[in-house]
This record gives sequence, structure tokens and C-alpha cells, in this order.
Amino acid sequence: MNKPIKEIFTAFCFFFLTLSNSFSFDIKAPSVVLQDYLSGKILFEKDADRQIYPASMTKIMTSIIAFELIKNGDLSLDEKFLVSEKAWKLSTSGYSSMFIMVGDQVSVENLLKGIIVASGNDACITLAEGIAGSEEEFSLLMTSKAIEIGMTNTNFSNASGINDPDNYSTLKDILIMSNYLIKNFPDLYTYFSETEFTWDRTGGDPITQGNRNPLLYKNIGADGIKTGYLAVERYSLASSVIRNQRRLVAVASGFKTKNDRSRESIKLLTWGFTNFDTIEIAKKNEPIVDLDVWLGKANTVQGYVDQNIYETIKKARKKDLKVVAEYNGPIEAPILKDEQIGVLKVYYKDELLDDYKIFSYSNVKKVNLLSRLFKSINYLVWGDV
Repeated sequence: MNKPIKEIFTAFCFFFLTLSNSFSFDIKAPSVVLQDYLSGKILFEKDADRQIYPASMTKIMTSIIAFELIKNGDLSLDEKFLVSEKAWKLSTSGYSSMFIMVGDQVSVENLLKGIIVASGNDACITLAEGIAGSEEEFSLLMTSKAIEIGMTNTNFSNASGINDPDNYSTLKDILIMSNYLIKNFPDLYTYFSETEFTWDRTGGDPITQGNRNPLLYKNIGADGIKTGYLAVERYSLASSVIRNQRRLVAVASGFKTKNDRSRESIKLLTWGFTNFDTIEIAKKNEPIVDLDVWLGKANTVQGYVDQNIYETIKKARKKDLKVVAEYNGPIEAPILKDEQIGVLKVYYKDELLDDYKIFSYSNVKKVNLLSRLFKSINYLVWGDV
């Protein structure tokens, strides 16, 4: 290739590379994270450890505290809490409200729907005061729970997310909180997919409010979870979408407009579904492999892992995924049920992704002395175990 042509070719390649990079995937928000729920793999991330004000995404933890008490039998959906003047005042101050009145006796179920669907700050205070005596005490419960589930960069100072410098979190922590909600309260979590809530309010006609989550009105499989807005943080959204038994969870903050929040969140989730596959490797406590046994009353023993195992890989790259059971075998009997007998290793393009302990699915007794002698001779002569 002569020099002028070579220079033109080099310039063209540089231009093409620059153009290609300019079209690389991005989301119009300063902080974003996207995760495959089943595998836990982060598919996209941008400044997800930045400290933010979570706004109404705080209400996810408010709901978790109530859900936990309901699950443990310490609170019922029918139980009623008294509306205080502090709670009522929020509905007269321009905040998102359920529009409850001072002295109302409101059921926990209606308060939860007022919080989750209508994003009512008044409902948050009523629930907090009913559970803990005061919003301040309830906030301590929220922060304690956050620490317990691994939210290491979060502090809650109120139940609603109203602007307070001491009410802060990160997208990574909100992702942890969202996953905890979905995993631990599958029945109660359905409140987050309801598109409207009607409150038969005191002193007026019933008021119906729609869910603030814009993705619930799109045909994309969204089933939650919570929007947020503060002037300092702008628009935020924690979202969950299910398609073909796959779930993706996204959290993003700092969208400039409501339209950006909706459009860019859909773009992010669609990108995750179209560019990656979730592969089931093993189910918790179910046999996955037969391993050879030496001097046992059975020639093999089934092995299992004690957790569900999923891996997320790029589309059409399943052939690059390899699963190997490694063990020192044949395994000499006796073998006890639930004894570790090997390691399951998952590789992608010869790179080790994860490894998991393999446990024995059953007991395997040792054969008697005569049988052991015969097996040993057989092995020495034929190499057959």
C-alpha cells in the first residue's frame, strides 16, 4: 500500500472508530445501574455509587418495614392507625398525598396503597407513627434495616423522602433494597404493580389517583417499583420488568424531565433484554451431577448445590459457557448426606466466572470387607472401579 493511500485508510479507520464510539450505548442521566435479577450481574453502570437524595424511592423501605411486620404476624392489613395533625398537614402543603384527614382511622392496607400507588407523604407519616410511635423512631428502624440488608451508604431521616440532607442513599443501595423487596415479599409486592388507588376520603367525594410509575402504562412487562422527584435531584426511578421469566431491575437518578425518565428507562431495560441472556445453571437442592464412588454400595452419588445458579451472558454466546464438576474421585465411601464432595465451576470463554460447593444428595455406605477385597483386586487387574 503506497503512502498516500495508507494515510487515507488510517484516517478513515480513525474516523470510523470515532464515529462508532460516539454511538456507544448511554443513558441521559448522571447515575444509572441495571442488573439481571436472577444472576445478580450488573449489565450497565454509571456513577452508581454517587450519593443521592432518594426522594420518594425512600418509600420502598417504608413499605419493607410494614411488609416485614405483616409477614411475621406482628401487623395486619386490617389494623387501623389514627391520622395525626402532622400527617394531615402534608396534604395541605402541596406534597404528594393520599388526602387523609385528622382523626381518620385508616387501615394498614389503605395506607400502603396510598404510599405505593399514590405516593402519599401523609400516609407515610401515619404508617410510621402507627408502627413506631413517631416518624423519627420509624426512621431508625428504616436505617437499621438498610444496614442489615447491606445498604452501607444509606441513612433514612424520614419515611417519605421529603428533602432532608440526612436522608441519602446511592443507586447501588437502592438496587439492594429493591431486590430485597421483590425477593422477600412476592405477594405484597403486587401492590407496586397496581395502576390506580381510590380513597373514600372524609369530607369529599372518593379520590382516585394513578400510579406515578410511567412504565406500568407501557406494554413492556413492568411490575414496579417507585418514582422519585426532588428539585435538587430531579427525576428518578427504580423499575422492574419481567419478560420470558427474566427480570431486570434498574435504578436511575437525575433525569431532567419526566419524559426523559420514562423514555430513557425503557431504553435501558430494552437494551438489557436484547443484548443479554439469562442461563439457568442449577436449581437449589436439586441433583445436578453423578460422581463416581469407590468401595461404596452404590457406584455413584448424586451431587447438588445449595443455591439457585444463573449466569448472564451476551446474546448467542451460550456455546462459550462451560460448567465443570471438579472432585477428587472416585470418592471413597462412606459418604454422608450433605457432605461436600466437589466444586461446580462455571467458565465463560475459559475464564472462571464462579464456583460453588457440591454436596452429597444421599448417604452411601461402605461395602463389606469381602466386597472391598474383590473390588480392589478388580481395580488392580482391570483398572475398573
